Parts: sequence; structure tokens; C-alpha cells
Amino acid sequence: MTSVGPGVIEVRIHTAQEYRVFYVAKFSEAIYVLHAFQKTTRKTPSRDIETGSKCYREVLRYRRVAEGGSHE
Repeated sequence: MTSVGPGVIEVRIHTAQEYRVFYVAKFSEAIYVLHAFQKTTRKTPSRDIETGSKCYREVLRYRRVAEGGSHE
């Protein structure tokens, strides 16, 4: 799901309803779940992509701080 961030994967859960989970597993210390939501239309709503992108940026910021980098 490159529209959310590099390395982000989307899992589709098919039940009576549709669910999606965005996660990133490219870091050695953890798998980060960025966003999970129920999908009600064929196209992923932009607000859900934006939420996933925001969480991805927060993960990157957290990792920089944890490694002693910038607090930006």
C-alpha cells in the first residue's frame, strides 16, 4: 500500500462485512499496525489512507527518537 507508505501491507478480511488492516513489518523490532477499519465502499476512503499515512509517519518519528535522533 505505497499510498500509505513504503513497505505498508494491506490485509483484507472477508466475512459478512469487509475489513482492512494496514501494517508495516519491515523493521526488525516490531510489526506496527497502522490502521484497521471496516470498508463500506469499493474504494478505500481517503480519510483511511490519510490515517494510515499519519500513523506511518508517527512510527518513523518514534523510531528516530528511540535511536537517539531528532525530535522533529
